[in-house]
Amino acid sequence: MYKKTVLDNSLRIVTERLPSRLVSIGIWVEIGSRDEDDCNNGTAHFVEHMFFKGTRLRSAQQIAKELDMLGGMSNAFTSAEHTCFYLTVIDDRLGAAVELLADLFLNSAFAPEEIDRERQVILQEIAMVEDTPDDLVHEMFSALYWRGHGLANPVLGRGEVVSALDCKRLTEFVRVNYRPERIVIAAAGNVDHRSFAELCRNRFKMAPPADERPPERRPPQPDSFGARRIVERSLEQAHTVMGTTGLPVDSPDRYKHLLLNSILGGNMSSRLFQEIREKRGLAYSVFSYLSTNSDSGYTGIYLGVDPGSWTQAVELIHKELAKLRLEGITEAELAGAAEYARGGIYLAAENMEVRMVSLAKNEFSFGRYLSIEELTDAIAGVRREGINELAGALFAEEHLPMCVVGPISAKLMNA
Repeated sequence: MYKKTVLDNSLRIVTERLPSRLVSIGIWVEIGSRDEDDCNNGTAHFVEHMFFKGTRLRSAQQIAKELDMLGGMSNAFTSAEHTCFYLTVIDDRLGAAVELLADLFLNSAFAPEEIDRERQVILQEIAMVEDTPDDLVHEMFSALYWRGHGLANPVLGRGEVVSALDCKRLTEFVRVNYRPERIVIAAAGNVDHRSFAELCRNRFKMAPPADERPPERRPPQPDSFGARRIVERSLEQAHTVMGTTGLPVDSPDRYKHLLLNSILGGNMSSRLFQEIREKRGLAYSVFSYLSTNSDSGYTGIYLGVDPGSWTQAVELIHKELAKLRLEGITEAELAGAAEYARGGIYLAAENMEVRMVSLAKNEFSFGRYLSIEELTDAIAGVRREGINELAGALFAEEHLPMCVVGPISAKLMNA
C-alpha cells in the first residue's frame, strides 16, 4: 500500500508497505552533476562521501560500526540529477536506521582532516575510470553528446576541482542546494506510514535558506551529430559508444522506447546481439541502453570488439539502425520484448531497494505512485505501429556521434 505525506517545510515522505521483514530507506536530494559548473564539478559527489565521515555526535569509525551493527546494507550514490543515501535493515531496526541517517544528513562535520583523506579516495576513484576503458568510453560519450551543458559533467568531477574543494565550499553547496522542497524520503517494505512519517517529522526539522536559491535547470539542446572523439590506447579491444536521440523520463512514448531498445540491443535475442555476436562472433559484448533525464535523453550503443573487426561491426550496427528506421519491427519481436519487460518488472518488484528507488524516482518525475499493474498495462498497450513511428524519428540521423578507446586510428574512425 502506497502513502505520501508532505511536511510543513515541503519535504516529501513516500512509503509502500509490502510483505517483508526488510525495510529499505532512502534520502533523496534533487541535486547532481548537471547542476554544477566548471568551478565546482564534483562537489555533489564529494558531499555524498563526506556524509559518512563524521558528525557532531559520531566519528567516522562510530558511524561505520553502527552501520555494521544494524545488520543490513548501506550505501550512497550520486548521478547527473540526484544524490541518494540509503539503508536496508530488518524491520525492528527501522527507528535506529532513521536516527542514524538523520544524523549523517543533518549534522555532518566536514572536518578538514577527513576532507583531505577522502579527497585522496575520490582522486583514486577518478583514476580508476581512466584505467577502465569500458567505463571511460561511456563518460567520454556523455561529455561529447551533452557538450556545452551541465549533463556533460562527469559525476566524480574533475581532478583539479576535487583537489581544491574545502570545508567552506562543501558546506556552502549543502546550504544552498539541500533544501527540503528538493528532498524525498522513501521507504519500502514492512513500514507503517504514520509512524515512519512521524519519525521523519521529528528528525528532519530543516528550513530552507531565505537568501539564496539554486539556479533552475535548463534543458539541453544537443548538437553533437557527426562528432567523433578517440583515445588511442594499446588494448586488446576497441571500446566504442555511439548514440542518437532519446526521450525524457516522463515522455508519453517511454514504453515504446523501452520495448524498442529491448528489440535493438537490450537482451540476448536482440538484433544487435544476434547479428554481431551470435551469427558472426565479432564481439563478446554489444548492447543498447537508454540514458534518460528529467528533460532529455539519448539512446546509446556499446561495442567491445577486436580492432580488426571494428569496421565490420560498426557497419552492422548502422545497418540494423537503418532496418529499424525503414522496415520497423515484427509482431513477434514486439510480443517477445513485452514479455521480457513484464518479467523484468515482476522480478524487480521482489527487491526492496528497487521498490524504494522506484518510489523516489516516480515522486520526482510524476509526483505520484506508479503501480506494477499500471506499468504492465502500459507495456501491453504498446502497438507495433507506434514503435515503428518512434524508430523512424529517433534513428533518422545517419551520422551518429561516437567515442572510441582503443587501438583505432582517427583516420579509420572518420572513414
